[in-house]
Amino acid sequence: MELVTLEIDGEIALIGLNRSKKRNALSDTLIDALASAVDTVSTNCRAAVIYGHGKHFSAGLDLAEHVERDMIDTIEHSRGWHAMFDRIRRGKIPFISALHGGVIGGGLELAAATHVRVADTTAMFALPEGQRGIFVGGSGSVGVARLMGAANMADLMLTGRVLSAEEGHARNLCQYVVEEGAALAKAKELASLAAQNAPLSNFAIINALPRIQDMSHEDGLFVESLIASITSESEDAKQRLRDFLEGRAKKLMPAQGGKR
Repeated sequence: MELVTLEIDGEIALIGLNRSKKRNALSDTLIDALASAVDTVSTNCRAAVIYGHGKHFSAGLDLAEHVERDMIDTIEHSRGWHAMFDRIRRGKIPFISALHGGVIGGGLELAAATHVRVADTTAMFALPEGQRGIFVGGSGSVGVARLMGAANMADLMLTGRVLSAEEGHARNLCQYVVEEGAALAKAKELASLAAQNAPLSNFAIINALPRIQDMSHEDGLFVESLIASITSESEDAKQRLRDFLEGRAKKLMPAQGGKR
């Protein structure tokens, strides 16, 4: 059985975590398969969706593998996850995640690496590392903390608190909440919208925007001006602007609402 499924639907790709009997726990082999799928779609598609088969998006790190690692192995394993998730977070194309059931530990770290997150009403967000005697290692202290804030993240880790989809939305863990079973369809809709954008604009959005957040006010504004100039000079941008000015551009069709 393939641990990750891959389906190409026009200009978008659907990547499915396919270890449902283990609640899509992220084993080393699954991460390797996910990396291969991400590389494939980043070259051949303009946007992608990551979702989970079965009842859960992902219950996180495969603890059966993790318990056997020594200190150096754990460091190397963590750094491997960092590199993998950065291929999503700061890659070539936008990734949308469709979340349902458990979005726990490493599963939440994976979701945080995507650019837009859609949760259905069954989604549950948790970081139980404190109860397991470990610490986040898949970029959560950066990725998740920057979404919800360090104080909210500490609350989850210290208390074992589980957030509902609505509570996760209030803390920026997802941008959309939809009815049960509707997350994948909504994620595909959003990916299709993103795929219509100029590729260079999408690249700038997912690569420049997070870096600008790390800069000082003046440095951020300077880099913004540079990126604005670079994107505006592409022939794609010039044609799109001409189409708009001459009435040929499609009317805006924004995604409907951040919540159901």
